[in-house]
Formats: sequence, C-alpha cells, structure tokens
Amino acid sequence: MEGVDHLAPERNKAQFDVDAMKIVWAGSPHAFEVSDRMSRLVASDPAFRKDNRPMLGRKELFRNTLRKATYAWKRIIELRLSEEEASMLRSFVDEPAFTDLHWGMFIPAIKGQGTEEQQQKWLPLAHKMQIIGCYAQTELGHGSNVQGLETTATFDPKTDEFVIHSPTLTSSKWWPGGLGKVSTHAVVYARLITDGQDYGVHGFIVQLRSLDDHLPLPGITVGDIGMKFGNGAYNTMDNGVLRFDHVRIPRNQMLMSESSVGRWIVEGFTGYKEGKYVQSNVPRQLVYGTMVYVRQTIVSDASTALSRAVCIATRYSAVRRQFGSNKGGLETQWLKWLYMDVMKRLQANDFSTLPEAHACTAGLKSLTTSVTSDGIEECRKLCGGHGYLCSSGLPELFAVYVPTCTYEGDNIVLLLQVARHLMKTISQLGSEKKPVGTTAYMGRVEQLMQFRSDVQKGFLELSADLVEAAVAHCQLIVVSKFIEKLQQDIPGKGVKQQLELLCSIYALFLLHKHLGDFLATGCITPKQGSLANEQFKVRPNAIALVDAFNYTDHYLGSVLGRSDGDVYPNLYKEAWNDPLNDSVVPDGFQEYIRPMLKQQLRNARL
Repeated sequence: MEGVDHLAPERNKAQFDVDAMKIVWAGSPHAFEVSDRMSRLVASDPAFRKDNRPMLGRKELFRNTLRKATYAWKRIIELRLSEEEASMLRSFVDEPAFTDLHWGMFIPAIKGQGTEEQQQKWLPLAHKMQIIGCYAQTELGHGSNVQGLETTATFDPKTDEFVIHSPTLTSSKWWPGGLGKVSTHAVVYARLITDGQDYGVHGFIVQLRSLDDHLPLPGITVGDIGMKFGNGAYNTMDNGVLRFDHVRIPRNQMLMSESSVGRWIVEGFTGYKEGKYVQSNVPRQLVYGTMVYVRQTIVSDASTALSRAVCIATRYSAVRRQFGSNKGGLETQWLKWLYMDVMKRLQANDFSTLPEAHACTAGLKSLTTSVTSDGIEECRKLCGGHGYLCSSGLPELFAVYVPTCTYEGDNIVLLLQVARHLMKTISQLGSEKKPVGTTAYMGRVEQLMQFRSDVQKGFLELSADLVEAAVAHCQLIVVSKFIEKLQQDIPGKGVKQQLELLCSIYALFLLHKHLGDFLATGCITPKQGSLANEQFKVRPNAIALVDAFNYTDHYLGSVLGRSDGDVYPNLYKEAWNDPLNDSVVPDGFQEYIRPMLKQQLRNARL
C-alpha cells in the first residue's frame, strides 16, 4: 500500500532513543549534521540516479560516471562546500570514480612526501581540479611487494632530468584507479638510479596526458585494463595500465621531503653534488604517515559498507517475518586520533609509536575488510533468492567492496606484518622496553616469556598459526576499544544499554566462532562456552538499530532495504524496468528461436 510504513510495528518496539544513537554512530552532532545534510542533498537530486547502473554497457556506464563526478564538482563549487562537506557529498554519490584516487591518494601523497615548494606548486592545481591525479604504484608483476617494483627513474645529470622507464612487461603499472582514461598526472613509484646505484623505490610526479587534447604524451602507453567482477560495480572506475618508454621529467618532480638527488644546495639537506643521492633532515619514516591515513580510511569505510548490508538484510528479514543477524559497526574515531598522533610525533622526529600505528592500521585493515566482505555475502544469503537480484543492492555492494581485501596491502601479507610486530614484542619481554598501546596486555602475561625467540626463526614454518594470532590480536583491539567507548558518558535514553548489549554480542560471537581455541587453551570451561549461544538477543531493537545508521533509500539502493518496508510491490515493479522487458517478443526471436520451433534450422542464419 502506498504511503504505509510496513516496519512501523518493529520501530515501535525500540527501547532506546534512535536520534541519540544516530549521533553516536556518526561520531558527533556536527558529523551527523553534515552527513545528514549531504546525504539528503544527493538523494533529492535526480542527476545522481543510480538504480539503472547494472543495466548499462561499459562505455555508457563510464560516460555516466564522468557526468556524475563533474556534476558533483559543479555543485561543490556552486554551494561553496567545505572540504569535509565535499568529501561527504562524493561518498553519498556512491559510485567509484577517478575522483576517489585524486582526493584520496594523489593529493595525500604530495602532502605527505612533497617539499613545501612542491606542495605550493602542485596542490593548488589539484585542489581546483586543473590537473587530475592518480597513484601509480602497483605493477603487473608486483602488488604487495613494493620493494620488488621494476619501473626505473634514472637521473641524467647532463639535462637535470629523471628518465622514467618500464624495462619489462611485468613492470607495467597495473590497477591504479583513474589512470586508464582520465588522469592527467600520476605519482609514480619507481626505483631511483643515479651514479649507477639503485637507491630503492621513490615517488615522482609525472604528467601522462596533454592538458589540451588529453592525448598521451610521447613515450607513454596508457589504457584501461578491462572489465572487472560484477555488472556496474567497480566497472565505473577506469583502472589502468601504464608503460613508460624513456620518459623525461624535471629533477624537481621527484617527491623530495625525505631525500633528493643533488645538483645545488637545497635548504634542509646535508650536502650536495651533481647526481648525488642526498638524505634530508626529515627521516624516511615520514612516508608512513600517508600509509596510516589511507588504511584508517579503509577501516572506516568497512564499517559503512557492512552496516549498509546489515540494514538491508535486517529490514527485509523483518518484512519476511524472519530475523537474520545483526552486527554492530566499529568505533573508528580512535583510529583518526591515532593517525593525528602519529603525524604530530613524526613531525617532531618521534618515531616511538610508528611500529604500533603500522601494526594497528595494517591489522585492522585486514580484519575489517575480510569481515565486511564475508558479512555482505552472509547478508545476501539471509535475504534468500531475492538477495541475488541486482535490485536488492547486495550484489553491487559486494562487487564494489571485495577488492579492498587485496588493494592497499594483501590481507594475509598485512597479518604477517602484524605477527612480526607481535613476535618482536614478545622477544623484548623482560627487557627495559615495555609493551605499549594495543600490545600492553602482553606485559601482564608471564607465560609468554618462555616463548621468547629470534624473530626470524621459524617465521615461515609458523605463518599459518601466526596469522591466527594476528587476527586474535586485532579482534582484541576492536573489543577493547568498544569497551573503552562504553566507559564514557553516552547520552540518550537506553543508548548506552544497547551499545553494551552489542559489545557483549560481538565478544560472545568471537568466543563462539573460536570456541575450540578457547577450550583447548583452558581459557574457558565447556559450560561457559555453552552459555555464549544464549545471549544473542537483539530482535526487539533490530529495526531501530539499523535506522540509526540514517541511510537514505537512495544511498542503500535496495528494494529489499526500503525504509518503508514496502518490498514486494516494488520488487515486482522493478522487474519491468529491465531492458529485456522493453519488448514483449525478444530481439533475436525471428533469427534463432522461430527456426528452432518451426524445425527450420537448415535455413536459419546462425
């Protein structure tokens, strides 16, 4: 029935203040106000329509993405939106586009690795979108192994230039978003070679295309790598392939906040010599600030993606009179604080928290992206057969999200990095160097002392077990930070009680999932383990909890997750919008089906 809220009975069961919970989820009243305003702005503008995305061909789909991204930029300028508002608006457009890499990686790389002079030159152009940039690191033969990159940047002292070159097929840059068809510039990571010596991987700003006719510059071969998983999904993004044939760039387009190739004295550097590699007074570790920023953003995005899937599945489960599962979102404010703290310390040449920050962001990136991709698929299955329809929004959501498990660090590789950090921490137990931050608990576990060993010894042989240990460590971080949040004053009737319940459910869910490990190590008894299953009870508040995400129907993009619960009439209506239903008799009937029915295949033009 038109205008009827089919989920009202469920909403009326809420035992907490939903509006107060919305602010908790957003992080602050200000963040909620900006998010709410930007989401409604996008949802009310027909130019941002996205329901037809899975039905478009690749060229039409990509052209439509270019239109939306440009229109979004136009609205940002017209409305004089702040950087925060603009970022939020782009996120609610909900379509992977070249702007994601421009704002999310190209600009942060210049901020994090460029000198003040380089930032003054390049950032104004990038902020005005007078140049469009991408982040060209991954190669055809090298993903997670950054130190194995093959692209070279050889210094030519005679011309004061770097020669960027792709010496092998596997050195081709492969995957960078925005590279295939749009980006005019890229931060390219290549091996710096000068005086015949290889100084490892460094970043360089390279112009790829003409700013007049957009054609590739001489020596540059660039294009799209082709269709990816899904219908619309990530196919709105022009992930690219890039090869260099001795492309020359000025020496000052090397990102030089941490090192330089000298030709004359540069303030802040220890010396100079023509073609000489010079380390600046700014330690090389400063580059990790960009990495921490990117990974904390990925963790935050994971909670958003998972909460969308949970919202769809929960609402549809209520309509079906069957209830699925609900998982609480992650508290991400702490990670933002961690990033700001790390950057302040790095600027002050204090690197004490850098290993901790790296381990936290690497581990949580791995944990949250894996949990989210698995969770989206679980929600799809909870929706039954209808969850397989594109109109459910779940196939698109999954196809867009699942690449996060491999980009910005393969999840298994990242967990092994966390494991190495944990092993190093254990090896230092008993010394003057005490565990800090998220590993502080290790200092209270005396039995770990007997496991002290050389960090390298047996690492590969124990890698499977170490991955499990790293996952457990990251799960402990999530539970601990959730509990810390609950120690604070949280306003709103019943809000804190609901969060306490969700925290308990999440912890008990982990206990149940890894019950064998808990029992085998004697951490709990079988009787205690059996009690975990009895605590999973959220049904009376399920709809109200997902309402607290404050997602518009436009952003969810799901017939099953409609806020009014009016699923079946709209599911039926949506079926008739498919292009196959434009005609009653399908194209190709006369050529193929009719000859078969009439036994005239001999005369058919097949």
